[in-house]
Amino acid sequence: MAELTKNRKAYFNYEILEKFQAGLVLTGPEVKSVRLGRMQLAGSFCRFQGEELFLSGTTIPPYQPKNTKPNYDPARPRKLLLQKKELSYLSGKVRERGLTVLPLKVYTTDKGNIKVEIALAKGKKKWDKREAIKKREAVREMKQAL
Repeated sequence: MAELTKNRKAYFNYEILEKFQAGLVLTGPEVKSVRLGRMQLAGSFCRFQGEELFLSGTTIPPYQPKNTKPNYDPARPRKLLLQKKELSYLSGKVRERGLTVLPLKVYTTDKGNIKVEIALAKGKKKWDKREAIKKREAVREMKQAL
């Protein structure tokens, strides 16, 4: 399981409640670009369109810029593949409590499939973020003292 890219800001800005594994629908050149680690998850989110879940705000630059189709959109929404039970559960939670679905990381499986780890998350307040920074600094100071 090789990690291709990670959304570091998600752990700082959101409280992660549950994690899920989803497949990602990509074209051939997009797969090659993602395997090279060119995918950017910063600022991305998942949203429902009907009964399907799409990954939006993600940028995948072209694999070969000079040999790309003229209508290629690097920021197009990409469909996420989940089971129906998981989709209905996530859509219910998002509607009911106002939670958010975020991508955390993109990785490859042993078979070579590209998967996305998504999470059901709740936004942190400003004071929550300050507490996290204080804890991190305290741990760092303790390690330096030792």
